[in-house]
Amino acid sequence: MTAHLKMNESQPAVLDEMAQGVIGTPTPRRDGPLKVTGQATYAAEVGDGTEAVGMLVRATIAKGRVTSIDETATLALPGVLTIITDERMLRNPAQGGANEAPVQGPRDVAYFGQPIALVVAETFEQARHAAQNISVTYEILPDAITDFLDGDAPIERPAAKQIEQGDIESAMRDAAFSVDATYTTPSQNSAAMEPHASIAWWDGEKVTLHSSLQMLKFNRNELADSLGIDPENVRVLAPYVGGGFGSKLGLAPEAVAAALAAKELGRPVRVVMTRPQVFETTMRRSATHQRLRLAANEQGELTAIGHDALVSNLPGEAFSEPVALATHFLYAGKNRSYSHQIARVNLTCAGSMRAPGEAVGMLALENAMDELAHDAGIDPVELRLRNIPEEHPEKDKKFSSHCLADCLTTGAKRFGWEKRNPTPGAVREGEWLIGVGMSSAARGNILHEAKARVILHSDATVSVETDMTDIGTGTYTILAQIAGEMLGLPLDRIEVKLGDTDFPPAAGSGGSWGAGSTGSAVFLACQTLRSEIADLLGTDPAELTIKDGSIISGNVQHELAQLLTRDLSAVGHIEPGKTSDEVEQATFGAHFAEVAVNAVTGETRVRRMLGVFSAGRILNMQTARSQCHGGMIFGIGSALTEELVHDLRDGHIVNHNLAEYHVPVNLDVPQIDAVFLEERDSWANPMQSKGVGELGISGAGAAITNAIFNATGVRVRDYPATLDKVLKGLPEM
Repeated sequence: MTAHLKMNESQPAVLDEMAQGVIGTPTPRRDGPLKVTGQATYAAEVGDGTEAVGMLVRATIAKGRVTSIDETATLALPGVLTIITDERMLRNPAQGGANEAPVQGPRDVAYFGQPIALVVAETFEQARHAAQNISVTYEILPDAITDFLDGDAPIERPAAKQIEQGDIESAMRDAAFSVDATYTTPSQNSAAMEPHASIAWWDGEKVTLHSSLQMLKFNRNELADSLGIDPENVRVLAPYVGGGFGSKLGLAPEAVAAALAAKELGRPVRVVMTRPQVFETTMRRSATHQRLRLAANEQGELTAIGHDALVSNLPGEAFSEPVALATHFLYAGKNRSYSHQIARVNLTCAGSMRAPGEAVGMLALENAMDELAHDAGIDPVELRLRNIPEEHPEKDKKFSSHCLADCLTTGAKRFGWEKRNPTPGAVREGEWLIGVGMSSAARGNILHEAKARVILHSDATVSVETDMTDIGTGTYTILAQIAGEMLGLPLDRIEVKLGDTDFPPAAGSGGSWGAGSTGSAVFLACQTLRSEIADLLGTDPAELTIKDGSIISGNVQHELAQLLTRDLSAVGHIEPGKTSDEVEQATFGAHFAEVAVNAVTGETRVRRMLGVFSAGRILNMQTARSQCHGGMIFGIGSALTEELVHDLRDGHIVNHNLAEYHVPVNLDVPQIDAVFLEERDSWANPMQSKGVGELGISGAGAAITNAIFNATGVRVRDYPATLDKVLKGLPEM
């Protein structure tokens, strides 16, 4: 039986009526012990050790064509089995949700690091040696573009992203206070702990791929399309994924290469990317050049907002970093202007990285708001409170829920914002300048189609089956909590099976939609099972109270295990509907940060951070807080350390490893507190929850750079705020 819901109207708070009490509670991730003890099997660890090993050969030019590969000499090396140069190999990874093969054909080179061949050998060492020593000749094209600010870069201006509302020029001219500033953010890498890895094997015409991927129902079709086979002949497995942050949304080159090699050799083939290959061959976040214009009257009420962006990507790629996503709805102001330009460059493919759009767009927007507050002599929290819109400022569309004001005021009180000295550079502890800063947070909420099967076994245990992935976000635990709550069973009686395309297709992990979408499918399946239980008792489902396997109906108690004579099964199916169009759905928050900046060296240390968030019903307080902590740490990286550096001569990434690409480490991370406000959003999904995975990063870095300004008077508009940029503006000791 399938329970289908299209979200065309708001939904009642059914979960509030359940009795088990596991929803919302801070429940540890059930996969945690497996991971820390090495029992969770990742893609690179699958198999019995007899698999052949592939190593990608990658281009060493920015643009051109492969004219020849000396396969003879390489095939003569010890252990080498074959060299794959099949035209079906991927040039670029697939974008998230592509659902079809990305650019294929290894001969035409579009960026340094592009896969052009796969060397397969008996051992990793043999494959690596052969790949490093293979001789490749190129026809080099001289017109490669490696700098997106280069005036020679071809520029595209998508018509749908050029928006004018009112007259921003007049508003800027007539403003009592205004800001017109340019901000830049660099390319970044997701730097997931687990590198991209795949192992493939064939059984006749059917291929199985065990890989590290986020969205299996799309990845299955992408692999089938790449290979030119029917999706029914493809099975994708990804039960454990060691982080993704967007880089594993779409199929990556190693997966197709492994499948091609396994078919040719008639044996399993494993391909694991090295860390430099991950940096140079998978997705990067685009660098951005952003101009922010804000105009306000004497009362600090915004009269105009302008957000102009230049981003980059490879020729032909549809994705472009949507930097103005939050700017569209976060603040009021009737005069609005947006421009979006894409520079076509010969650099590693740009794609979605955690909070695409908001993560970098809000760095600029929230810095500009801080500049406006300072110039107008208005407290930064108060300025934001004065500019919260009652409805979407560009559409005739109300918000499904809106708690930004509560986040701002609650955060200010908890952080001790009233103690802030508004004069930059006024607070000193020895040679350390102390400052505090804040920003708003916002992230649009998304519902995706998803299915899940729930089986209530006759012994009153439950199996949940869906191809949903767990990329470290707690999916195994949250889906168990939903099933346990709805069916009145403790979590130790719930088994969750994930990451297999033989299971019903889920929404996938990405865009903060996973728990809300796939969790809703589990919820719907459980609702159906509750109805079947009620039928067995001859009563109405609303009359059931189920807790710890005991059912109370009509003042009579029954044991679920005794009531069931057979397994009951249901599939839940959720689809977005009118609610996605009729109301604006978003999560909101407020970030607060305290920094110490060394007056001699320019070093910045983040001393504490607070985030206050509203995200509908919180399904698991512990995993939600963990997700926001992780996002805020991402914000520290964006503000202070993370920057992909390209050599402009050929576009290669200079710092392509974790030794030189500086993600925040323990000593960089202070005491972090994440607080959630009580909220329900009946328009989001039947659980009334919203996504939290990306809310924590949105605006976080701006709170830090705003704190640097408060500490020093130095306004850093060129991210990251490395000590050299701070040092040159510091006041005399």
